[in-house]
Amino acid sequence: MIRSILTRSPVLKGAARGVGGSTLSCLEPNNSTTIGISGGPKEFFSTSSKSGFDSLGVVGLGLMGHGICQVAAGSGIHSSVVAFEPEQRFLDMGKERIEKSVAKLVSKEKLTQNDADRLLGNITFTTDISQLKDADLVVEAVIENLDLKEKVYDELGSTCKPETVFASNTSSLSIAEMAAFSGRPENFVGVHFFNPVQLMKLVEVIQTDQSDPAVFERAFNWVHEIGKVPVKCRDTPGFIVNRLLVPNCLQAMQMVDRGDATVHDIDISMQLGAGVPMGPLHLSDYVGLDTMYNIATGWVDKFPTEPAFVVPKCLEEKVKAGHLGRKSGTGFYKWDGDRRGDPV
Repeated sequence: MIRSILTRSPVLKGAARGVGGSTLSCLEPNNSTTIGISGGPKEFFSTSSKSGFDSLGVVGLGLMGHGICQVAAGSGIHSSVVAFEPEQRFLDMGKERIEKSVAKLVSKEKLTQNDADRLLGNITFTTDISQLKDADLVVEAVIENLDLKEKVYDELGSTCKPETVFASNTSSLSIAEMAAFSGRPENFVGVHFFNPVQLMKLVEVIQTDQSDPAVFERAFNWVHEIGKVPVKCRDTPGFIVNRLLVPNCLQAMQMVDRGDATVHDIDISMQLGAGVPMGPLHLSDYVGLDTMYNIATGWVDKFPTEPAFVVPKCLEEKVKAGHLGRKSGTGFYKWDGDRRGDPV
């Protein structure tokens, strides 16, 4: 799902946003992170935790997971952070991403070397899932595949102590369905970070009908404690940001289908009239038309009576033709790598 887009140009200069983890990585945290980036290096942040999550586990060190791991370790509120990947090669890739990100902060004098050493020293990298057994909070950030997540939560449910709270970083799947897999739906919430995690402030904290209100508040407080801005949302498709943003992109495509306006005119109108940094068709191309198609078809299948959920004809045609936007070189626009050209 869409991690972020309605962000002003200073952010876009640092990182291009995506759907479902598509991004150009930006390695600097924002001003709300506890390690700070302005006014020179700051001392390692430490505070008592209102959430009560002393030990943290992170499952999956990909695009989102490595950022969550870094930000949480940098907050200083956890006595330990365990980073888990089942395969060594993916664990090594995640570790390297974190090390490069932290080294960049040190080189820019936004983090002292001592604090960088403490941050990295607080993370245990492992392929042994049993090292998560005593975690107070486990954040899952594996790929958006429900079958895979079912296996992950089945194993976590039998590995972790009964009071461990599970939180999924999903941007597109039902929190309630995953909560059922875990065997502890009362101790299950969603924490949808935006990409890149080190930079983006927003985190959507998702509550199901079975979430224990006290557990939900602890998760909400935890997001505050690691330096982010939490917002509350029920377990609804797309949560807040994507529930508003994806239908906007689909409506733009339907305008193309009807011949209401050209691709160029739709996008420039939204840029100059609504103040967004890129128009909806440009955005859709950037993050991948196949991703947009999967979101749209998934929503239509599950919620066939919701009028905002549609599969535009032009989207389906482009995906079937292999015209996926930036990643394939053509979509609504022509692309040269990450450089957008003229409309097709």
